[in-house]
Amino acid sequence: MAASPRRPATPQNNRRRIHQASQIVVVLASALLLLFLGCGKKSSSKTEPRAGSRPPASRPKGNPRLAIIIDDLGNDSDSADSLLELPFPLTISILPHLPLSSAIAEEAHRRGHKVLLHLPMEAASPAAEPEAIELRVGMNAAQVESLLAGMLETVPHAAGANNHQGSRATADPALMETLMPLLRERRLFFIDSRTTAATVAYDAAERLGVRAASRKVFLDDTPSREAILAQLDQAAADALRDGEAIAIGHPRPATISALAEGLPRLEARGVHLVFASALVH
Repeated sequence: MAASPRRPATPQNNRRRIHQASQIVVVLASALLLLFLGCGKKSSSKTEPRAGSRPPASRPKGNPRLAIIIDDLGNDSDSADSLLELPFPLTISILPHLPLSSAIAEEAHRRGHKVLLHLPMEAASPAAEPEAIELRVGMNAAQVESLLAGMLETVPHAAGANNHQGSRATADPALMETLMPLLRERRLFFIDSRTTAATVAYDAAERLGVRAASRKVFLDDTPSREAILAQLDQAAADALRDGEAIAIGHPRPATISALAEGLPRLEARGVHLVFASALVH
């Protein structure tokens, strides 16, 4: 077989040979650099997270959030005024059909607080004094809808509801499955006050498409300033541990005094105070 004729040494062929040689040099240099870096790098048993990756679960949660709901407003303008003057985002839960229900709801809304309907429901204990108008086990859908509509008329600006008493009502699946679609139609959320461990209210809300959350701490079952401050610390601990928590109290002088003293301390610990609407899911 005859040998292939040798390409003439033209300027174009020379440039091609130079380019090919340059590519080979770059590849060899890169390989040597990678080898050098690999040999000089110290081994480590820990893996550093990538920028923007989720932090390890052992790290404390950032920006823990705490919502304070104050129940049972609607009768006393002095306690309502003292409460609304506090410079914190408070969620004001107002009982319907009381002499000052509408006025307090309007004033709370005007001052930038979040308003809830404190929805009266049937209690389990015979000792609990029933409200004149409340949701009761055995009511049909038309009765529940009529009562709810009337209550909301007396509590303007309500963004959601939480139960007043209701240890029997919130444990009744049929009543909760009747109530929740009515709240959903009105775009209202629900906070389960958890007045009984047997409650099915939160589960019903979640299943039926109502944004919901549950109370973690009652602030003033023991109505002394020291006890309420201790409960505030417990609520803060829950928020720091879980990322968020809801506490419920009442417009008592000791509660208002404890909030004025204790809430700035919680904020200094990094607990972010929010409306209950920020914690429904």
